[in-house]
Amino acid sequence: MFKNILVNALVNLGDVVLTTSALALIKKNFPDTKITMFVKPVVKDAVIDNPVVDAVIVLDYRAKENSLKKMRELVKDIRRRNFDLAISFDRKLRPALITFFARIPRRVVPSKVFDDNKSRVTLLYTDVIEISHDLNKTLQAETYQEIVRKFFNITGHAEPVFPKKNSPVSDKLLARLPQTKFKIALCVKGTFPLKTWSKEYFAEVVRELKKIYDAAFFIVGAPNDRDYADEVITEIGGGVENFCGETSLTDLAELFRRANLFITVDTGATHIAATTGIKMVTIYGCTSPDRWHPINKNAVVLTSRENCCPCTYKAEQCPTYPKPACLQNVTPAQVLDSVKKFNSL
Repeated sequence: MFKNILVNALVNLGDVVLTTSALALIKKNFPDTKITMFVKPVVKDAVIDNPVVDAVIVLDYRAKENSLKKMRELVKDIRRRNFDLAISFDRKLRPALITFFARIPRRVVPSKVFDDNKSRVTLLYTDVIEISHDLNKTLQAETYQEIVRKFFNITGHAEPVFPKKNSPVSDKLLARLPQTKFKIALCVKGTFPLKTWSKEYFAEVVRELKKIYDAAFFIVGAPNDRDYADEVITEIGGGVENFCGETSLTDLAELFRRANLFITVDTGATHIAATTGIKMVTIYGCTSPDRWHPINKNAVVLTSRENCCPCTYKAEQCPTYPKPACLQNVTPAQVLDSVKKFNSL
């Protein structure tokens, strides 16, 4: 019915990974449909050469690239591509205006996707898909899939898809580790403080795991996580490699494929790791695992389910800050117990 679809996903990394489950569902039902993803530069590696994505348009948010002239050029480019359908996985104004002025004949948006608030942006779309379920009690990937299920009148479920590429970078990084039986990856810093488990807790977990397993440890993350990761390594007492800022997203995925265990806070890397099937333990603070649980049968999630969670507090607004209860009440002992319950690493 639709042969050339533009999919807007100007969202964060974890969400981009999760939206690929909806694209997989489209491809499953309409394999000849061409899907073009519209994304931010920082997440492009998640969709370039992705099996469920045929083409990619990158929108650079840098100020010098955001002139009215640049936007007009982008609209003209999109118009030339003759899309017959645009699907938006958010309700931001910019992509709504771009697809509107590009004259894409059908433009689809959900009634809600990240919160329950109404948005006038939906007036710029031809089709508003009613999302009736409780967002906080439903996997976010299912919300994305519900949009396409309702619009296309199809059924079924799909899992997120991530590109698989050879990675010389991961070879070099892993060569820095000592020769051990197991490799354990860590992600120690969330995108904001109420997602970040304490340095002391991470240090205790690593020290105890060193007693139990013949394992080498490394920390992954973004370039601006590097200094914080060094602080965690100091707290541990050394003996952990810091790979923050040294990988592309596909390099990161290859590291997970070659590691035996991943211990992480709730972040975009969690959802990349889930696509590899690695054994993993994810620690949730202010966010809901009911919504953000990694889609991986080998994943364990830990949360204290505080009455105030999920929340939208800034760190200093949290009633229990600077030691938020949602994170303090997930203990190193719980993480260690979860690791021990795996049959083997």
